[in-house]
Amino acid sequence: MRWDHLRLDDEPAADPETDEGGTLFTQARRDVALPLIERGAVARTFDTPGFRGMTFYEVQAKSVVNHVPEASRMPFRWTINPYRGCQHACSYCQLGETPILMADGRTKPLADVRAGDRVYGTVKSGVYRRYAITTVLAHWSTVKPAYRVILEDGTELVSSGDHRFLTERGWKHVIGTEWGGSLQRPFLTVNNKLMGVGHFAEPPKDTAAYRQGYLCGMIRGDATIGHCSYPPRARGGNTAHLFRLALDDPEGLSRTSEYLADAGINCREFTFTKESAARRPITAIRTNRRDEVRTIEWLTSRPLAPTPDWRKGFLAGIFDAEGSFSLGGVLRVSNTDSEIIDWIVSSLKSFGFECATERTIQPNGLVCIRLRGGLKETLRFFHTVDPAITRKRSIEGVAIKSDAKLRVVAIEPLGLDLPMYDITTGTGDFIANGVVSHNCFARNSHTYLDLDPGRDFDTKVVVKVNAPELVRKKLASPGWRGEHIAMGTNVDCYQRAEGRYRLMPGIIGALKDAANPFSILTKGTLILRDIELLAEAAEVTDVGLNVSAGFVDKELWRSVEPGTPAPGRRLEACAALNERGLRCGVLMGPVIPFLSDSPAQLEAAIRQIAVAGATQVTPIVLHLRPGTRDWFFGWLRSSHPGLVGRYLDLYGHGAYAPKAYQDRISGQVRELADKHGIGRPGTRRPSSGPGRRPVAVIPAPDPARRPEPAESRGPESFRYPAEAVQLTLL
Repeated sequence: MRWDHLRLDDEPAADPETDEGGTLFTQARRDVALPLIERGAVARTFDTPGFRGMTFYEVQAKSVVNHVPEASRMPFRWTINPYRGCQHACSYCQLGETPILMADGRTKPLADVRAGDRVYGTVKSGVYRRYAITTVLAHWSTVKPAYRVILEDGTELVSSGDHRFLTERGWKHVIGTEWGGSLQRPFLTVNNKLMGVGHFAEPPKDTAAYRQGYLCGMIRGDATIGHCSYPPRARGGNTAHLFRLALDDPEGLSRTSEYLADAGINCREFTFTKESAARRPITAIRTNRRDEVRTIEWLTSRPLAPTPDWRKGFLAGIFDAEGSFSLGGVLRVSNTDSEIIDWIVSSLKSFGFECATERTIQPNGLVCIRLRGGLKETLRFFHTVDPAITRKRSIEGVAIKSDAKLRVVAIEPLGLDLPMYDITTGTGDFIANGVVSHNCFARNSHTYLDLDPGRDFDTKVVVKVNAPELVRKKLASPGWRGEHIAMGTNVDCYQRAEGRYRLMPGIIGALKDAANPFSILTKGTLILRDIELLAEAAEVTDVGLNVSAGFVDKELWRSVEPGTPAPGRRLEACAALNERGLRCGVLMGPVIPFLSDSPAQLEAAIRQIAVAGATQVTPIVLHLRPGTRDWFFGWLRSSHPGLVGRYLDLYGHGAYAPKAYQDRISGQVRELADKHGIGRPGTRRPSSGPGRRPVAVIPAPDPARRPEPAESRGPESFRYPAEAVQLTLL
């Protein structure tokens, strides 16, 4: 890969230099204080595709072998973290004016969306992906090179090259990378089809004509209005004047009252029907004043030459009064007045909508007007006319299937950097200008890095460039007792930046030369680069290798771990390590209660883990620490609301699931490991029943492979767990 065009983001670049590999770069010092970054750190910003817009703060750390707090439940006492910050998350998103589909059915520019807003995302249900309401957990911005994606129906999407859209063949980035090998990523090509309905229509203007049209549709559709004469009790006649509108949806009633008030008509609100076990309360407005009733009659008459604004308002009002939208994706408006029916049909046709007129057999002559074109045309109707009642315009649960022409016809670099925005949602995606758009949900779970969960999370990575030297110094110190050191338990030591900085070979080399036992946990595949060095270390000390893969379900992986390599790729790395003679196991975590813990799901995971030749498997039950707990429950409420109560039962009193649940998962995994032949005689333990079974845990170190007696390292030497453990998700 190329590491040219290296520059500083805050100071002028120094004269170019050349590193050992011949790569040109520039560097300078930033004398400003940033979180986790001491003064004098060297800041480098790269313009290569995979790292464009990111800043690496190269620091001379004072220590790198860190002691784990005594209160921690981790089964190790020492760790090494050469990086602070993580690159497993998703990249930035799209242009600020990109319209986002909100939970009320309307749209809002991406730049204006804020944490706490409710938007539409998607969830997998049965054979279809369906629309679901989710919460925005974070919002942030950056400046990145812009690309325009043009679709067959004319939809234009301006985003960064790193952004991902859902296609008929899965998630794809806008552009590929120049990385090559295993780090290549799927990207859009001409003729890929995006999933969704296509670009959103412009909302109507709030004009006087629109308001009059809305009043006409609402009142002619659902109100009572008229004049009634009755015999006088004395001399002279009496005439009653009445206008009344009763609705069980306050949004339609509120808009009608507002529009009437602007016309000088002040209606009185009252309870029409009280709430009961069988029905919702119904509120009504009314007036008995003659002049006001006559003004309402004038407002609800059809103009001789209806304007487009009047027609939009009329369609919104008649839909609020007499319309419906079903889960099956059918929009209908019903009425018995032939004149109103003609107005509806002519107004729909004026905006290019196709409809079918369906006459019923009811005695009152009810006619239903059905909109053709599926969800694509339904959303165009909602956005074009803007009905007031949110309940009637909900698309939650509707399947994402459409005949919209969303084939990619062009992908064009704009040749300039533009402000880009992204949001984090509970479902891991959102609807941007009518297509399904990807985001990363994991940012809030990484605030323990003291990095902003938005821009800083992706763009500021602290690199302890002197980590190998510090490891050698620590291991050579008189007070060091040769204890086990765990790596990858906080931040993945084989994240993408390691491909450039290559700190791990020096760290592993120091551990090898000192014959110090160590273990590595990773979700990446870059560990295979150091396979020969790991094999050399395994000749003189205990080397424990584990990849993290809690499940093999691809849809769940995309939802829960969107920025990591697929579980299948991680297991391929496990297989390669074992084929080389290294002992590599699998930390099966997190096991997510009620989502990845069914017998069939555990069986599928264990089967693939066994095929990878894993030497052991350790179940790790989901651990909800503060911060992680907040975003996880937000995601759960949006994606799986039926599970919220069950999770409160499991995690209502702390961060860990009850011991009974942990024991059940441990027992199931142990039996499945036995069934599929995972484990060796050295990993067995006594059982209360007849016979023995392999223990699904990290195997105990082999004393014969250590260069010194185990007792020489003291009673506090590392001990592997004998039961399932819980770790925070990396």
